[in-house]
Amino acid sequence: MDNRAQIETRILVWAGARAVPPTIVERWLVLDNSSRSELLELAEEVKFRTGQFLTAFELLEEIALREDQSISEILKRGPIRSIVQAGGSGPGRARALIDQLRVLRFPRLKQASERLNTELASLALPRGIKVVLPRDLASDEARIEIVASGSA
Repeated sequence: MDNRAQIETRILVWAGARAVPPTIVERWLVLDNSSRSELLELAEEVKFRTGQFLTAFELLEEIALREDQSISEILKRGPIRSIVQAGGSGPGRARALIDQLRVLRFPRLKQASERLNTELASLALPRGIKVVLPRDLASDEARIEIVASGSA
């Protein structure tokens, strides 16, 4: 059995064990050899949950299309490699990886988030009062938390 067939078999076994939809498996199998095998190595190393893998795969495809690069090239980037090689739980690393992929996929969203955080910091709110922005700015709501402690 050649290396290509071995990789394909490993992909099918990994995807089957996690109930990855057949359409996603088909898209995975038509990737170039390097991208296909590096995505498999990533999936095995990070120990993605099914939903996390689907999200990461979609983001990788979108980044690859927008930047005219292969998934393999994207996975070799320093910030991504450092997350993958970091310690900690697989699902935790998967979450960090997805967050990093979102930064790559939506750079203007990251800039807007940083700008809002800078503006909030400039308000110099009193201790115990905090403005919480929605994760990934996925909502137009902000939450204000007031924390009181002590006898006062």
